[in-house]
Amino acid sequence: MESSRITFDKWSSLAASRMGTMKRSAVRDLFAAASRSDIISLSGGMPDIKKLPLDMISRMAANTLLTEGVGALQYGGTDGRIQCRRIIAKLMEDINVQADPAEILLTCGAQQALDLIAKAFVNPGDIVITEGPTYIGALQAFSAYEPRFLCVPFDDEGIRTDLLEVELKKLGKKGAKFIYTIPNFQNPGGVTMSLERRKRLLELSHEYEVPIIEDDPYGRLRFEGDDVPALRSMDPDVIYLGTVSKVFAPGLRTGWILAPKPIIAKVNLAKQGADLCSSALNQVMVEHYFMDTPWRETLATLVATYKERRDAMLDALEEYFPPEATWTEPQGGFFVWVTLPRYVDTSKMLSVALENGVTYVPGAGCYPDKDGFNSMRIAFCYEEPERIREAIRRLAATINERLALYRAFIAADALPETKEVQR
Repeated sequence: MESSRITFDKWSSLAASRMGTMKRSAVRDLFAAASRSDIISLSGGMPDIKKLPLDMISRMAANTLLTEGVGALQYGGTDGRIQCRRIIAKLMEDINVQADPAEILLTCGAQQALDLIAKAFVNPGDIVITEGPTYIGALQAFSAYEPRFLCVPFDDEGIRTDLLEVELKKLGKKGAKFIYTIPNFQNPGGVTMSLERRKRLLELSHEYEVPIIEDDPYGRLRFEGDDVPALRSMDPDVIYLGTVSKVFAPGLRTGWILAPKPIIAKVNLAKQGADLCSSALNQVMVEHYFMDTPWRETLATLVATYKERRDAMLDALEEYFPPEATWTEPQGGFFVWVTLPRYVDTSKMLSVALENGVTYVPGAGCYPDKDGFNSMRIAFCYEEPERIREAIRRLAATINERLALYRAFIAADALPETKEVQR
């Protein structure tokens, strides 16, 4: 009789080799747990769309179909509707960026923009420079094309350009394919790159002939302090990524790339093979929202809401977290980055945190090489202030259990050896 053999995945031999370099998103994996009523989620960077004027948007959506007709339901050009691209160009004027609609390509969220850029330009083995830690979704998008990642640490002023210069000198001119950065309220770190660092980053980009990708989903969500010029406003060679997800509706999946025309042409080819074109109906919704509603008032409400929640989180961290922990203090955006002692592994701690009714994103997921294992990203954007405070209390209790266990082991190791008593 033939021995039976269990096959866990009979399709595994069909998978492309690149699948071995891709990893799951800790954020997406936590969505199911975060939906439980007994869980307070500090993991997802979800905008609070409950603050949107839904009645007004409903009327706008109905009028959109009446005024635009079947054109809103038809295929469109791969670049996106010219009307929508003109609206995006107007939005860019707010940050002192002069944008030609011909240099804008609309995408299915800025997430697709990352994938298309990598698809068009990244070969296996190419070096992509990022901040360390960086956005999980960027690591996922780039990883499919099998680059090598080089992570440069940041501090309270953003990416350490002194350390970046050291790495670029080792690589030489054109030694890396891109420098990917989130300069405003960085995901996951929450820090904002200073003007001096931005100037130096641009200088290094030109000196070593490495283009910059500026990902700016949070730039309009500033709570305090002065705005810092966009990299693109200082250099027209910068590839700028934007999205309406944080200022309008993430469900519309509408983002854009603003880049020199040769870049746009190649990304256009990549997008043709991906989805032909983005949703015309969603683009029309975006056009009419920014033309026909008091969106700036709504944005001001959102910013005030997120500031209140940021304040609640920072106050609770100060009250409940142990002195061994440190964290960033963002002036905007969605996230705080917490660093714990090196002996605390936040990936291993997550299951205990879930039992205690709170989620976060383990720091290792924000690095390509599993660094940052003693860190975590916590989001203040979605939960109400009182729930944020309770979540931090639960999380602090979880951390303190880990610290107490470690101290107990250290104390045990420090005990002098006892001699057996002679009877």
